[in-house]
Amino acid sequence: MALSTLWEKEVVGLQLYSTLSRRLEELSSDTVRMYVCGPTVYDLIHIGNARPFIVFDALRRYLKSQGREVIYVQNITDVDDKIINRAREEGVPASEIAARYTEEYFRDLERLGVNRPTHSPKATEYVAKMVEFIEKLIEKGHAYVVDGDVYFSVASFPEYGKLSGKVLEELKAGARIAVDEKKRDPLDFALWKAAKPGEPKWPSPWGEGRPGWHTECVVMAMDLLGVPFDIHAGGSDLIFPHHENEIAQAEALTEKPFARIWLHNGMLTVRGEKMAKSLGNFAYARDVVERYGTEAVRYFYLTRAYRKPLDFSDAALSEAKRAVEGVYDFLWEAESLPEEGEIPEAFSVELSSLEDKFHARLSDDFDTAGAIGALQEIVGAAHRFRQAGGDPAGVRAAAALVRKLAEPLGLFQVERPRAEGLTEELIGLLIELRAELRKQKDFALADRIRARLAELGVELRDTPTGTTWTIKGGDG
Repeated sequence: MALSTLWEKEVVGLQLYSTLSRRLEELSSDTVRMYVCGPTVYDLIHIGNARPFIVFDALRRYLKSQGREVIYVQNITDVDDKIINRAREEGVPASEIAARYTEEYFRDLERLGVNRPTHSPKATEYVAKMVEFIEKLIEKGHAYVVDGDVYFSVASFPEYGKLSGKVLEELKAGARIAVDEKKRDPLDFALWKAAKPGEPKWPSPWGEGRPGWHTECVVMAMDLLGVPFDIHAGGSDLIFPHHENEIAQAEALTEKPFARIWLHNGMLTVRGEKMAKSLGNFAYARDVVERYGTEAVRYFYLTRAYRKPLDFSDAALSEAKRAVEGVYDFLWEAESLPEEGEIPEAFSVELSSLEDKFHARLSDDFDTAGAIGALQEIVGAAHRFRQAGGDPAGVRAAAALVRKLAEPLGLFQVERPRAEGLTEELIGLLIELRAELRKQKDFALADRIRARLAELGVELRDTPTGTTWTIKGGDG
């Protein structure tokens, strides 16, 4: 069977578990409009913040590999209490803090192997449209003004709580007396905050001030994606109140669904406790990448079900790093084998079946853990095939399939590093010379060749079908 036929597959469907409907929903759009909540830029992101960025980047890549167009929007919250507080601590304008950490955020995306969004709107660029949006909510009776502040009236939206499953009356019963006595109801939330001394501010019909966080995301999503759009995603900690409040505002105004599918990743924990800067149990994303490498971090996240909590530990990252290195060892060895030969029909069928399994796992709520399991099965099948004396062409086919399937996940695309000062032809010649020396039982000289190559970063491996080589120390 020709290698190309392994990839002549029809695009499979994709079902995703929506927090809103509490069931799997078919994603059938050829053009997928997707909004993922982005960072509040007051500090570097920690490794827990990175989970949604990596998971939903992988989903975006997979959708594009299916031939779909993806319009991917991720906001930048560049006005917020945390930014203002950081600016006061440093004695600089809030805009300087926001600009600094926005730039660092994009640098961290590169470190994590995350592609830049189609659009990265900043909240401060949309304030005028946010004012217009709030004015319309007031006109429709969903919001009210008190002393320069504007609040959304939760009671005006009967479906409030449908995303989180929280019952309005239970929320009211459990709510403490609101600190802000100006609110009509303790559950009402701010759409616009009147200016305070030293804070960033913009003009509005209600006086100078700044928009509320929940309003920012709604206006940017509606402006760039329209309503309803296909996917709204973020961490599970955003379900309530942030995403619940987004739905209330958007649907109260438009009387249309805001987003069709709501995806939420589980939290990263440390010994069972949520990772958070406020708890001091965090590690910056860039530091973790520095220790373990980009692909080990991606592998760590993608080999776990995205909706479940995930515990962070050095042991887990070390295990991920070893797994990534193991796959690269296979790829680089396989790719050093001769290209001639035929792929046996039985092995082609086995590879094709594992390819189907890979796509089947991803089609079922984007089960990246199951998909990577299928990739590892391809590696295992290739090892068994080779140990049984199979044709090198089959092993190379398996390696090519791993690379092809893993590309949408952002894994296993690094080419074999080159040895300093050595060409592949020269390495091959030395391997032939060593093989001849071993036939002549000149093991001392053969071992010297092996040792010298090792010093230059070339590791030889003797197998029943011949000697292969890999370069150690590559960025895998």
